[in-house]
Amino acid sequence: MYLTKEVKEEIFSKHGKSVTDTGTSEGQIALFTFRINHLTEHLKKNRKDYNTERSLVKLVGKRRSLLDYLKKTEINRYRAIIVELGIRK
Repeated sequence: MYLTKEVKEEIFSKHGKSVTDTGTSEGQIALFTFRINHLTEHLKKNRKDYNTERSLVKLVGKRRSLLDYLKKTEINRYRAIIVELGIRK
């Protein structure tokens, strides 16, 4: 399994306020980015996996709406997470 408890803790400790604070926008965006990168690599090998492709599109939409929320409320946090994760607008 690619997303273990330790990986999640590392993501949330790095991008969230703490390990137990899993609800921050930055933590959720970082987790979605990790999952998106994994699914993208999977789809490069398995081009006809349409269920995974659908999941990827849904994840990108969720991340986009969280980024839009963050951009609307706190632009400095938005800019920081974009640079940190290397997400292109």
